[in-house]
Amino acid sequence: MSSRRGSSLAAWGRRLPHDDADEMSWLLFHQDDVVSLDQARRHLSAKAIRHRVATGSWRQIHRAVFVTHNGPVSGGQLRWAAVLAAGPQAILGGLTAAQAGGLRGFPARPVHVLLPAACRRSSLPPGVVLHRTVKLTDQDVLAVGQPRRTMPARSIVDAAQWAHGDQEARAIVAAGFQQRMVAADDLYEIVDRLPRVRRRRLILATAADAAGGAHSVAELDFLGLVRRAGLPEPTRQKIRHDSTGRRRYLDAYFEQWAVHVEIDGGQHVDPRAWWADMSRQNGLWVAGDRLLRFPSWVLRAHPDEILAQLRAALRAAGWQG
Repeated sequence: MSSRRGSSLAAWGRRLPHDDADEMSWLLFHQDDVVSLDQARRHLSAKAIRHRVATGSWRQIHRAVFVTHNGPVSGGQLRWAAVLAAGPQAILGGLTAAQAGGLRGFPARPVHVLLPAACRRSSLPPGVVLHRTVKLTDQDVLAVGQPRRTMPARSIVDAAQWAHGDQEARAIVAAGFQQRMVAADDLYEIVDRLPRVRRRRLILATAADAAGGAHSVAELDFLGLVRRAGLPEPTRQKIRHDSTGRRRYLDAYFEQWAVHVEIDGGQHVDPRAWWADMSRQNGLWVAGDRLLRFPSWVLRAHPDEILAQLRAALRAAGWQG
């Protein structure tokens, strides 16, 4: 093994097998200590497998899947168990595939597995949801990384159409843009290739707004409120520099009138995040902007109050609407 490969793998935080380790050791390393019964039989006798389970060094977590320890099963190990149990054509899909690619902010379970429609269904471990598709091409599957999973844009689209409700679907699409996982063109191309995708209009509309800078559900709700009220449409995620010269991103900025609206989400329970936002607010006030702040729950509970204050701020700044 080259030193470069060794240092790269060591960065994963797991102990590397020795250079002369057998194939079974390397298989377990790459599969996060999860192995299927068929894989184990290629390297061990049936008696040896039974002995490992009986003595507790292995644990059977599914009919034909084992973890080679007796501790808690991690999220990564459950993902491996899911694809191994579902069969060789199975890949991670939807929210699970997006999370494996780095998406943050959503529950890790259940594990979503995608399988071509023609493949025979296998039994699955608890906590695994199987989805079938007639549209799965090579360009939909990530060429590197294990377990195999769908590409980011396909993952986000599937996660949105499999979501429990429209609000969750919008949050997933917005997060994909906010966390720089997807670009609008890639997402539009996926939707075009999936003629029966659920929530098509919602996904496309959310993507259009998110690509324009509305990166949270609260910001999307605010944008919809502004549009329905016939107010000028703001620029989203506008880059400004405060009085200290630091770069700031504004949630919604009515540039012609120098009116800035900030939507405060759940992150403001963190005092450090709250102070960071207050500091940004102070810098903008010093520069001369009018700044309105609304907690996200007010968008749902008291939208008329938000509109009244926004209209007043715009008119005070010279808007004639």
